[in-house]
Amino acid sequence: MSTVTVRPVKTSSDTNAFIKFLWKIYKNDPHWVPPLLMDRKKLMDRKKNPFYQHADAEFYIAERNGEMVGRIGAIVNHNHNKEHNDKVGFFGFFESIDDQSVATTLFDTAKNFLKSHGMDTMRGPASPSVNDEIGLLIEGFQYSPAVLMPYNPPYYAHLVEAYGFHKVMDLFSYKLSQQTVYSEKIVRANDIVKRRQGLTFRSLDMKRFEEEVVRIKDIFNRAWQKNWGAVPMTGEEIEALAADLKPVVVPDLVIFAESKGKTIGFALSLPDINIALKHNKKGRLLPGLFHLMTKKKQIDLARVIVLGVLPEYLNTGAAGALFYETAARAKPLGYDYGEASWVLENNVMMNRAAEAMNGELYKKYRLYDIAI
Repeated sequence: MSTVTVRPVKTSSDTNAFIKFLWKIYKNDPHWVPPLLMDRKKLMDRKKNPFYQHADAEFYIAERNGEMVGRIGAIVNHNHNKEHNDKVGFFGFFESIDDQSVATTLFDTAKNFLKSHGMDTMRGPASPSVNDEIGLLIEGFQYSPAVLMPYNPPYYAHLVEAYGFHKVMDLFSYKLSQQTVYSEKIVRANDIVKRRQGLTFRSLDMKRFEEEVVRIKDIFNRAWQKNWGAVPMTGEEIEALAADLKPVVVPDLVIFAESKGKTIGFALSLPDINIALKHNKKGRLLPGLFHLMTKKKQIDLARVIVLGVLPEYLNTGAAGALFYETAARAKPLGYDYGEASWVLENNVMMNRAAEAMNGELYKKYRLYDIAI
């Protein structure tokens, strides 16, 4: 068999080839959602994406006989290692034909990059970080990915595990239905929590968007700081993310929880625009916008991307009340379904909340580690 060679992405042509390799892997997969090409380029742009202000990364293309057969990214997130006091490097953007020799060559390449930067563990997939697309899909292949969630063929798990990676954490996705989410017990518990904590809820104020983003930054970095693997987002990262999401934000699905006048948490949900973008076969912007406009009424699912409260309110039931409020506000907007994703397998409170609202655990993603 011919040798697999790997080279770094250096030119805009290389970047295009790196991104468009997705179409080779997924062109016959009915569940795959083609990404917008411009979004993928922005994610990889080490000059414009603020993530790379505190991270080193290299992207690689694998070839055999002049044909591209795989790709990978190697990432050193210095903020992660500062936050967790470890030496973990990441692999991400992994795609490969079903060939262990290709996957092994790619993992070896990423491992060597991380080792040369002083790392002792390789973790992934993270593309490029915990605040972006993360995890390898291991259950739920019969469903398309929700907005900003990853997707991959079933054989990837074998390629990863055969290399020697072991599970370090699973991430759960729950599907909720407006038909089953409410119960007398949930309604009663919600009313009790709201009364005890003096809880009120308000929607995002688009007229004060910049102020709201500052408020979200403060709550996000405080509320998630103790979560496994969490890394605070810089001001530049949150501002860039807010700018990207602003065109698709539904203000009533961005909810602030207030206790006796103090903002104590927030929930961010987005319409699952992947339902429309699934028809955008080539990933181009203008056709994508056309599909978003013409297929807007088909979007009947909202993804709960972020939901949390400040640490001192964790045991008050406020997070569950915020979860309930999200479902209640989504109903009149026409969202019959919700996806809560992702939820750490060891996040007892959020898993219980999803189960109490009759959420169906319908997808699982896995993060892997290997010593280097």
